[in-house]
Amino acid sequence: MKKFMAEFKEFISRGNVMDLAVGVIIGGAFGAIVKSLCDDVIVPCIQLIIGKIIGVNSIEEMTAVLNVGPIAFGNFIAAIINFLIMALIIFLMVKAINKFMSLKKKEEKAEEEATTKTCPFCCSEIDIKATRCPHCTSELKE
Repeated sequence: MKKFMAEFKEFISRGNVMDLAVGVIIGGAFGAIVKSLCDDVIVPCIQLIIGKIIGVNSIEEMTAVLNVGPIAFGNFIAAIINFLIMALIIFLMVKAINKFMSLKKKEEKAEEEATTKTCPFCCSEIDIKATRCPHCTSELKE
């Protein structure tokens, strides 16, 4: 079970998976804005124009004839605010994940650098604990 969780953690922490998740969430939220724009603003405007063409003079008559309500700018503005709040939360989450990943990469880099050193005489890579180079047999000073 631990191996499965480690593999899942590695899978989830890859950048392209996070990018895909952000894209899907933002796309869904933007879809709500588009739906609200169509349902609450564009469709009532079109119905108002059609109502004027057929001779309906008031919104009450238009509501009765076309079975439509007034333009709902409040719903559209609420959809935009919901999108902005969701985008802000996702931005903060991605920023935190990126910071965590950069710290993880720095730790891995520090571990890798601490295990080897370069021989000053032959420039080959040797173990950090070596006192003599295995390639050129030069004595190394600490």
